[in-house]
Amino acid sequence: MNGLERLSLNQATIRAWGVREAVAACAQRGIAWISLWRDKVNEYGLERSAALLRSSGLRISSLCRGGFFPAPTEAGRKLALDDNRRAIDEAATLGTDTLVLVCGGLPAGSRDLSGARQMVEAAIAELLPYAAERGVRLAIEPLHPMFAADRSVITSLAQANELAERLAADMVGVTIDAYHIWWDPAVYREISRCGSRIFGFHVNDWLVPTPDILAGRGMMGDGVIELRRLRQAVDGAGYRGPIEVEIFNHELWARNPDEVLELVMERYLREVA
Repeated sequence: MNGLERLSLNQATIRAWGVREAVAACAQRGIAWISLWRDKVNEYGLERSAALLRSSGLRISSLCRGGFFPAPTEAGRKLALDDNRRAIDEAATLGTDTLVLVCGGLPAGSRDLSGARQMVEAAIAELLPYAAERGVRLAIEPLHPMFAADRSVITSLAQANELAERLAADMVGVTIDAYHIWWDPAVYREISRCGSRIFGFHVNDWLVPTPDILAGRGMMGDGVIELRRLRQAVDGAGYRGPIEVEIFNHELWARNPDEVLELVMERYLREVA
């Protein structure tokens, strides 16, 4: 036991690597988990990616990402549902039981926030039977409120919990990302409320000042988030699954990938485990 048993490399942290490079690097270092992104899987090939995972012995913690449900037209909403069904199929083929949902922002030209949230709920409800048939859980990831317009109208863990509770299905839960929820005064109450609905936990840090809204997340320990306290709260709610390091950061993306992965391992042990 080296303390890294729950560590999962989310592929977004090291963008220079495709599926083959990321899987090989994790396997070489004894990292047992990896989270893949659909665009990288598409580049390498779905069946090739699944075969590579099986031969490597790595387990896939989640597939990123489904969602982006709201659209200004019925045809657009149908296209989103079709794409999410493909994402569910891809997750099942790769061997993960978790598809992360970034639910989507306001439809183009709209200011109807409530309407967009209704579209999200209706879409997830429609996908549920399809996901259940394939054994894939739908993990709603609430994003920071600054992303409400363009990425997710689900902007707090309380909203995600309420949505999952209304849908009342074992296959719907939440992914908790430190960057998006650390600021919330209700976060620890809401983590406890999640219980068995926690399907994933992402760690990173909030830098001051934030260099970029989307790609300005920090390496663990470089910012202000109480990461170990959050991890302890997630554990206390009953979550025992992998912990993904997911960092969108231009400076890290420009660095040597092997050095970044070594730093991920070091900071995970120091700040999270």
